[in-house]
Amino acid sequence: MTRWVGVDGWTVELVRLNGRPLLRVRHLGYHVAYCADVREVAKLVDLADLVEVVPLSSSSYRS
Repeated sequence: MTRWVGVDGWTVELVRLNGRPLLRVRHLGYHVAYCADVREVAKLVDLADLVEVVPLSSSSYRS
């Protein structure tokens, strides 16, 4: 799952709803909107504040 987090508790996730890819915007865990494209997200969140969350696998921690 692709996910971005921002300041003040904003999160944006790429999800599939009824077969359509959408961007789900949440604030402090509460649903705010489903957006069809980044322009719609930009109306809600400053895109410059978002950073992508990259999950690390356990194989990444080799000694």
